[in-house]
Amino acid sequence: MTSFVILILTSLTKGADGMRADRLMNIMILLQNRGKMTAKELADELEVSERTILRDMDALTHAGIPIVSERGKAGGWRLMDHFRSRLSGLTSADMTSLFLSPSKELLDDLGLQLSLDTRQKLFGAIPDTYREEAQAMWEKIHIDSGTWKPSSEKAHALAVVKQALWENKKLFIRYGRTEGDMKERIVEPLGLVAKGGTWYLVATRDGEIRNYRVSRIGQASLEEETFERPPHFHLPDYWEQSKASFVKNLPAYEVDVWLHPRIVGRITFTGKFVKVMKKEQPTDDGWIPATLQFNDEQEAIEFILGFSNKIQVASPHLKEKVLTAAQAVIAFYQDESIRPD
Repeated sequence: MTSFVILILTSLTKGADGMRADRLMNIMILLQNRGKMTAKELADELEVSERTILRDMDALTHAGIPIVSERGKAGGWRLMDHFRSRLSGLTSADMTSLFLSPSKELLDDLGLQLSLDTRQKLFGAIPDTYREEAQAMWEKIHIDSGTWKPSSEKAHALAVVKQALWENKKLFIRYGRTEGDMKERIVEPLGLVAKGGTWYLVATRDGEIRNYRVSRIGQASLEEETFERPPHFHLPDYWEQSKASFVKNLPAYEVDVWLHPRIVGRITFTGKFVKVMKKEQPTDDGWIPATLQFNDEQEAIEFILGFSNKIQVASPHLKEKVLTAAQAVIAFYQDESIRPD
C-alpha cells in the first residue's frame, strides 16, 4: 500500500513545488490519524485557504485515493474505512530522535521500562536508510533528567493519580498548600506533566483547570463517578501557556549592588537563587556594579547576608534593613541566655 500511495503522490506532484507534495501527504496523514476533518480544520492546520484544500481534495480523489465528503453539521472529509496508508510522514530527524533515551527516573515513576530488547525491535522496524543515523543517536546522546543529589521528594499518590487518569474517574485528594494547611478537593484529572523530575497533576475543579504538585497530595482515592474530558484540551499546549503565565506573574524585586569579584562566578554560574539582570565593568577598586532580581525584599535581605562582606547594597533603604537584620543575628548569638531546649 505504501508504494501505491507514493506512486500516486509522485504523479500528482510531478512538476509542482515541494510544498504541495508535503501538503497532500499531510492531508492523508491527518485524515488517517483523526478520522474526519472539515475543510476549515484542514486549512487551519496546514495554514492555507479552504479553496486550496478543496483543490487538493479534488486532486487526491481523481488520483484514486478513496476520500469521501460527508455533508451536514457533523460532516467533513474522511478516508474510506477499508483504506489505510502506512505513510508516517516521519523524516530522518524524526526517526533518529525516537532513539533518544527517555528519563529512566520518570519511566520508573510511571511503572514503565524501556529495555534493550524494546529498542532493538524499534531499530529493526525503521527503514535501512535511517538506521545509521539512529544508531549514532543511540550511542552518542543520553538524557538524564535526575539531579546530582537524590531528591527526598516522593510522589506517593502517583499510582492512584495515574489510575484515575487512565479510567477518567474523578479523584479525591487532600492537598498541602504552601501555607502549610491541607485542603480536600475532588478533581477531574486531565494529565500528568514531569518538569525537572517533579510530577504535576493537571486537573479541572469547579470548571477551572489547575495544577497540583503530586508530592503535596497527602491522600488520594478514586471516586466512582467518571467524567468527560474537554473535547479540545491539548496537554502540551496548555502546559506551555501555564508556564508562560506563571513566569509572567512572578513577583520581581530588583536591587542595585556592588559585587566582590570573588563571588561573581558563584552568583552567575547557575542562576538558581538569583537572576542577574545587569552586570557592568569593574570599578577602579575591583568591585562590580550589578542589578540583581529577587522575588521579594525579604529574599534579597537573606541572600545578601549570606555573602557577608562580599556584597554592598546601593539603596540606602535596603542597606538599613540589611544592617538591622545583621545586628539581630549578632545580638542573638551574643545573648548567652538564649539556648534551645
